[in-house]
Amino acid sequence: MLGLMMGKPLLISSLLRHGAEVYAEQEIVSRRVEGDLHRYSYAEAHQRAQRLANVLNKFGIERGDRIATLAWNGYRHFEIYYGVSGFGAVCHTVNPRLHPSQIAYILNHAEDRYLFVDLTFMPLIEAVHGQLETVRGIVVLTDRAHMPDSKIPGLLCYEELLEQVSETFDWPEFDENTASSLCYTSGTTGNPKGVLYSHRSTVLHSLIIALPEVMNFSEKAAVLPVVPMFHVNAWGIPYATPFTGTKLVNPGPKLDGDSLWDLMESEGVTASAGVPTIWLDLLRAMRDHGRAPKKLEFVVIGGAAVPKSMVEAFEKDFGVEVRQGWGMTETSPVGTINVVKQRQRSLPDDDRYELQTKQGRKLFGVDLKIVDEDGTALPHDGEAQGELKISGPWVCKAYFKQDDDNAHREDGWFSTGDVATIDPNGYMQITDRVKDMIKSGGEWISSIDLENAATGHPSVAMAAVIGVAHQKWDERPLLLVVPRPEAEPDSESIRAYLSDQVAKWWLPDDIIFVESLPLGATGKILKNRLREEYKNHLLDDS
Repeated sequence: MLGLMMGKPLLISSLLRHGAEVYAEQEIVSRRVEGDLHRYSYAEAHQRAQRLANVLNKFGIERGDRIATLAWNGYRHFEIYYGVSGFGAVCHTVNPRLHPSQIAYILNHAEDRYLFVDLTFMPLIEAVHGQLETVRGIVVLTDRAHMPDSKIPGLLCYEELLEQVSETFDWPEFDENTASSLCYTSGTTGNPKGVLYSHRSTVLHSLIIALPEVMNFSEKAAVLPVVPMFHVNAWGIPYATPFTGTKLVNPGPKLDGDSLWDLMESEGVTASAGVPTIWLDLLRAMRDHGRAPKKLEFVVIGGAAVPKSMVEAFEKDFGVEVRQGWGMTETSPVGTINVVKQRQRSLPDDDRYELQTKQGRKLFGVDLKIVDEDGTALPHDGEAQGELKISGPWVCKAYFKQDDDNAHREDGWFSTGDVATIDPNGYMQITDRVKDMIKSGGEWISSIDLENAATGHPSVAMAAVIGVAHQKWDERPLLLVVPRPEAEPDSESIRAYLSDQVAKWWLPDDIIFVESLPLGATGKILKNRLREEYKNHLLDDS
């Protein structure tokens, strides 16, 4: 027997419509590519999203057509999120940090009809536009006064297009499982794979991340997503802010620590989200100012493991809580969040900081398990390590236009490629990527644990650990270090520091100082590149 409730579909358009009706005057503030600061309300954003839907109708776009973006976090990009998906088309965000050949591949694989691009990325589009097979037109996200000179014929001006159509549009109703948005993974091997989200998955994900023990969105909050809208939907923040009445502050292209500090300070930002590399420079700016931005309460950090030293710096030095999150493109992306339980807040600081280096507890709606090489489930005792698998209503069940892949070989579960533990309190901790674990003399060494230990050294800004070939032990750890500005660390001091942090046989066989580490499109260290460059390092030295 079925319940007698209305079957109203969960649609993305309803999120912004609710914000426009209930929190009409709440602000969206954006630093523009043109250089100035733009601000308007949710009601105005809703009107402009409706104008965009009318533009798509004028273009002859049909339900399910893909519309691509290459844009920063800003109000125009926000309007595309809602205007495209609300219309019934698919909003395809493209990561401009990918190689041009990958961008061309992605646009062609997705069969995008139109491409909306920020001024910053016009040189990138000019380099690949001759390779685009399905794109009918390119829309530049600016007004007529700032339209660029370009060798691409027939460029369209975003603001002119909006001016030519009505500000009212009746959002259609359709099956909530309809595709809403598309994002390609930034894998280090092979071509990127498309993850196709639905309206239902997006709305459910948005409802959950807005909860107090996740991102705590409300009319009293102001959030600045440093994590880009061009990859994994800025962790869902643009969807979760309108229906909660949260002030949204978009940083645009200026992501350095000083610019972020200034914007957080002037706009009363209470929470922010981004990857660890971003926070290193914000911490530097906070030290320069002698304090955190006045209203900043917490930061959500994800994308890579958070070292204990970063948790301690934010909380002990500046009184800013760290909430570590974990997820993937394939999980919309948030799967876990680490908000310390109330009974654990009385732990000694050092123990609590250690706890906060874990990736956290699963969100409601998500299931996690760890399995051994045979696929047998392992106990959640905090000791057993196995490959992490995830299941849930916002976890992808297959890749776009790809029938077979190893990640979905077990029905109902996605294999993450991460090695993890889960403790009796439900805290999951990534111990490594399957491909990054170092097997030395038959025993496993976690590159993540060794990196986190190294970044605790006062002279170390960033660290990467890779396994390299060794004649006796098969593999041994090699540590690459980026020193802090004006610091001059030496190998012996770092080795002595590590000897108090890890087992003796974990100590790296060599330490190399470098000016920088190669970062991928989402800010992660490209270990495959490091492994290739240093694959014979210990063999050459032996």
